[in-house]
Amino acid sequence: MSEWLADYGLFLAKTATLVIALGVVLGLLALGRRKRESGSDATLEISELDERFAKRRRQLSLAAEPRHRRRAVAKAMRRTLKAERKAPRQQDSASAASRVWVLDFEGDLKATGTSALAELVTLLIGEAREGDEVVMRLQSGGGLVHSYGLAAAQLDRLRDAGLSLTVCVDKVAASGGYMMACCANRLIAAPFAVIGSIGVVAQIPNFHRLLKKNDVDVELLTAGRYKRTLTVLGENDEAGREKFREDLESTHELFKHYVQARRPTLDIEQVATGEIWYGSEALGAGLIDAIGTSDAYLADKLDARSRVLKVSLKTRRGMLGRFTKSAEGSVERGLDRMIERVDDLRWQRR
Repeated sequence: MSEWLADYGLFLAKTATLVIALGVVLGLLALGRRKRESGSDATLEISELDERFAKRRRQLSLAAEPRHRRRAVAKAMRRTLKAERKAPRQQDSASAASRVWVLDFEGDLKATGTSALAELVTLLIGEAREGDEVVMRLQSGGGLVHSYGLAAAQLDRLRDAGLSLTVCVDKVAASGGYMMACCANRLIAAPFAVIGSIGVVAQIPNFHRLLKKNDVDVELLTAGRYKRTLTVLGENDEAGREKFREDLESTHELFKHYVQARRPTLDIEQVATGEIWYGSEALGAGLIDAIGTSDAYLADKLDARSRVLKVSLKTRRGMLGRFTKSAEGSVERGLDRMIERVDDLRWQRR
């Protein structure tokens, strides 16, 4: 009997240790998530793309020269560079005002980059001057309605402040991603970028029959006729389904009105079918304004001697932060990949 009690006590101790360890890990994950979403530990980073591009172009030009000429060419380059650095002091204010601010947004299902985007938008509105342009390199297949509604509202703030906003789509801006993209004064997409998907979708599994088969009852109590329309565990009826469909249609109408208000020449009923278009097709449908890549667009700005500044918020993490980010990220990436692979099947034409 004493041996059994000892074994049982050891089992309880192991179980308690496991539960405590799991609780600590979950707590760390929750803390890491709150810090990331609040952006409290993020650092503003600014990259001078114009200077970096000019430096690399000089390196390439020098490498193309014969070896015996490189020293003389390098000296000439240094003299030219010195003269160019002095030149802005003599330029007029209109020329000096040509600045391009570059933002990157790679959206997931929850548009988790919205908090950082909101802070950057606030900073740019406070810093920008007449003649400045904001270029967003956008990539997103959409996600939750309220998440992308908030992200799109941040881009509306730029336009409301009088800033010129150009959105470049190299790969995909669909559904919620297109909701963001349509906020631009000018929308550019690569020839095979995925554009559109102006629609709403919802999918809910239901385990009622499985539970009923195993004599498991689920009690769902609500106050309010439509507090719950469809459930995962309870029995769904046709009235609930009809209300759910009405909610989807209502959301779709809001989506269409949002896009139409920002692209008034668009035949919204023709394109708001949930379909997608590749960039060259999207141009003909009026969903975008031009065909091109973000690299080409920014290269034109560099050739025009504009200051091109990439701004971002970067979170610097210690060892604990990297561990919690890695653990949480592995789970989230697995789920996101599974959902995105299913969703991507809609975009593959045969």
